[in-house]
Amino acid sequence: MPLPQLPISVVAFYNPQRVSAINIVPGLIGIILTMTMVMFTAISIVRERERGNMELLIATPVSSAELMLGKVLPYGVIGLIQTSLVLLAGVLLFQVPIRGSLLDVYWSAILLILANLSLGLLISTRAQSQFQAMQMTFFVFVPSILLSGFMFPFEGMPKPAQWIAEFLPLTHFLRLIRGVMLRGADLSELWPDWLALVVFIVLMMTLAIARFRKRLD
Repeated sequence: MPLPQLPISVVAFYNPQRVSAINIVPGLIGIILTMTMVMFTAISIVRERERGNMELLIATPVSSAELMLGKVLPYGVIGLIQTSLVLLAGVLLFQVPIRGSLLDVYWSAILLILANLSLGLLISTRAQSQFQAMQMTFFVFVPSILLSGFMFPFEGMPKPAQWIAEFLPLTHFLRLIRGVMLRGADLSELWPDWLALVVFIVLMMTLAIARFRKRLD
């Protein structure tokens, strides 16, 4: 006896109207922060070397860690301003909801900002010119767009691509920001992703400080 054919319907709990902007705008915050923060810091140390300012830094008692923090903090403020502008445009122009805590949204953005800035600093200590630093930045930016889940569903990607994506800060940020803004989740529920970002920040910043030397060669 054939089984009865049951109707199947797919229900989107957090975006029932399937408005594309609701999914795109939270991810767009991460894309903009990744593109700008990594590039800003990637050329920072290289620019000092090319313009001859490294001689002045060598003569100062500033340590490597203090110099790195001095490079990171101003760009961090710029990143928060960018986050606020995208959020404001998303809410006013596209009616994107913020179902979770706004403070959690900013904490998630701060983690991504610091992760991208530390990665940019590491690139800056490796690059020999500003052009080379920009090229190295694109090697990070393009995989972040394609593999993080911003353009394609994460679960639909091949397993090797998912493994690579787990090492990208944007992957974890998208889970955080979409969880907070669209599902109303708390950061305590999303601890694996913010912990992954914290580990990434510590690792990249440690490597950047270890690689940086206040010298001309």
